[in-house]
Amino acid sequence: MAAWSFYEPGSRVLVSDAFEFIFVRELTRATRSQNFLTLVMMEAGHESGGTTRSADESTIREVAQVVGREVREVDLLGRMDAGTLAVVLIDSDYEHARRVVNRVLSRIGNYEFPKALRMAIFAACYPTHAADIESLKRQAVHRLIVNWRGGTIASEDQN
Repeated sequence: MAAWSFYEPGSRVLVSDAFEFIFVRELTRATRSQNFLTLVMMEAGHESGGTTRSADESTIREVAQVVGREVREVDLLGRMDAGTLAVVLIDSDYEHARRVVNRVLSRIGNYEFPKALRMAIFAACYPTHAADIESLKRQAVHRLIVNWRGGTIASEDQN
């Protein structure tokens, strides 16, 4: 696979297989060097009629562009599942990840999307919350940092 095919066309978003591969390598490096690594998962959606559905592909690409401008080049930005963006913050603990999330939400709050946006953001840190990739993903899903809806931020921190 050529390096350019690791990314979605025209972006720095890693396709899911490439993201998973590099994520495993970075977790191995963090383990060996005894550094922190935080997985941040972002689910974008739209609300209508009291229900939330996944955001359309163009909205997810726009969110990814905003997020990509707010994280370091060394951090990983990629797809995990349909509608879920993930960021792996290299050498970053949980508190640093919360500051990054707040900065990202501030930018997203100033961005004009065609439809009202909802963001659920989850995070877990190695080695604080988990010791391997699968448990880190499971822990992240259960650690809601912020549930953001169209300009209103409702914090739901669950250390």
